Amino acid sequence: MSNAFKIYVLAIVSFLVGTSEYIIAGILDKVAADSGVSVSAAGQLITVFSLAYAFGTPILMAATARVERRKLLLYALGAFVIGNAAILALPGFGMLLGSRIVLALSTGVFVVTALTVASKIAPPERQGSAIATLVMGFSTSLIIGVPLGRVIAATYDWKLLFGGIGLLGVLAMAVIAYAIPKTQGEEPVPLGRQLALLKQPRIAIALSVTFFWIGGYAIAYTYISPYLLEVKGMSESGVSGALFAFGIASLIGSKLGGFSTDRWGYGPTLVSGMAIHAVALLLIAAASPSPAVMLPLLMLWAFSAWSSGPTQQYHLLTLAPEASGIMLSLNTSMLQLAMAAGAGVGGLVVEGVSLASIAWIGAASVAVAGGTVALTLARSRRRRARQAAQSDGPMQQAGA
Repeated sequence: MSNAFKIYVLAIVSFLVGTSEYIIAGILDKVAADSGVSVSAAGQLITVFSLAYAFGTPILMAATARVERRKLLLYALGAFVIGNAAILALPGFGMLLGSRIVLALSTGVFVVTALTVASKIAPPERQGSAIATLVMGFSTSLIIGVPLGRVIAATYDWKLLFGGIGLLGVLAMAVIAYAIPKTQGEEPVPLGRQLALLKQPRIAIALSVTFFWIGGYAIAYTYISPYLLEVKGMSESGVSGALFAFGIASLIGSKLGGFSTDRWGYGPTLVSGMAIHAVALLLIAAASPSPAVMLPLLMLWAFSAWSSGPTQQYHLLTLAPEASGIMLSLNTSMLQLAMAAGAGVGGLVVEGVSLASIAWIGAASVAVAGGTVALTLARSRRRRARQAAQSDGPMQQAGA
């Protein structure tokens, strides 16, 4: 069995766990109606998930650092199956919140461990591609999992989705046990060492960009289904089609974001991507409810939002190349915190202002992220210019 096949196995299971995370946004209105809560309250299912993922995953990974990796993958999937089964079997919104916490912790441990295993079983010259394949599997859940979940939920009870995902999780455990070799654990990285990097201003500012960028995205995306249905007046089938188009555009944006970073650098790619992201949200807020208008705008939003992902990860790695694993972990935690904050702020906006306002507020947050990048780049250029002028001075004196 080739290592490439093993990596694709991990990518397919990553797609499964990603679908369980993202699918709530696609069926939020149905979850709210069935649970007897408001749409803004249902949105906190995403907040709780992201908070548990952000704070719980680093602690669990540090606590299980020495556990053999295949065994840890199976433990994580076992908890994942239990979390999905609990959504299907247990009544009440409180139990749903508890199940989302279990799913968040199991998803976080599985994804981080799968990335580690993929990088170890891949040849040294293919490690980057192996990681990209897993990330692609996780993000593909937006393209297929979320719109497919919307279609199924429109016909059947939405809880059956999680029952089906749980059954597939059992199958995934069998495949992992068969296909993935044993891999030894590692020395744990203390949380203090992980958090020490936050004391560096450049890293703290870069992570704040992740927070405002993803936070703005989450404010709007968390409530995208009720927004398209109630504010833009789209049909049920129209929303499913829009989510599918959104996912396709996000995949293209991620690919082209990486290409643009290699070709033109992270600065121009981040600034232009976030500028287009903010403008797309403003246009969505102002646009007519016609599907012919909304679909291209939604695709522009998805394309620009996801184009910043690989660029931001690359930039963070360049800030601390000697601690690449820790930087990726910090960025993932910040991303999940931003998702939590975005869902929470979006809920307050929906409850206190209006559902129609989420696109405007999301655009403002993304604009803060893009402005931070632009200011940081301008400051770096001025610093380099001063250093060049200072170094030229002694050289001119020596020449004289």
